[in-house]
Amino acid sequence: MEEEKLWTGDRGELSVEEELPEEEDPAGYWLYELLRPLVTALAIMTVLLTAFTPIVSVSGESMRETLQDDDRILLLRPWLCGEIGHGDIVVVRQELFDKDPIIKRVIAVGGETVDIDFTLGVVSVDGVVLEEPYIRELTFLDEGVEFPLTVEEGHLFLLGDNRNNSTDSRYPDIGTVPLDRVIGKAAVLLFPGENAEGGGRDFSRMGLMN
Repeated sequence: MEEEKLWTGDRGELSVEEELPEEEDPAGYWLYELLRPLVTALAIMTVLLTAFTPIVSVSGESMRETLQDDDRILLLRPWLCGEIGHGDIVVVRQELFDKDPIIKRVIAVGGETVDIDFTLGVVSVDGVVLEEPYIRELTFLDEGVEFPLTVEEGHLFLLGDNRNNSTDSRYPDIGTVPLDRVIGKAAVLLFPGENAEGGGRDFSRMGLMN
């Protein structure tokens, strides 16, 4: 009696009389293959930007006229921008604002003594009156911190450029800010918000920030 041969699923045991026609790629597959490397590259770039150079949006008018509400700013993380010093604009986290970071200008660093004459509206560091062409108004608003004030090592004294409409280091609840609270330094103004005085967006402000 002839032994019956069963196929157990091993392709080597299956005899195929003729080759099946190759299946055609679905419509649009070529476009998928073309775009896949681009999408991957964009995903990697997004991760890198978030990690090293995040983009933030300014909320409020405390930095007028340097920054307007809704300006888009590219930051450099602290480990990329090097030492943070006088005049730098930084984004920091502060407990008073819960999870919302604030953006201010560095006026003094650790070991320096800040004094503010609220009658004349001038700020001095280590006895030298600062030249501040970036401020909107002179500094008349006293919020309770006693001056002169010596900045603790590893901290920053921060003020907004719109001095009489800014919650900053003059507030006892904020005071000087530890360096480890710095999220990044403002590096590039990518896209301007609407000018608070009217007149639309001033695109001439776009570019590297001092």
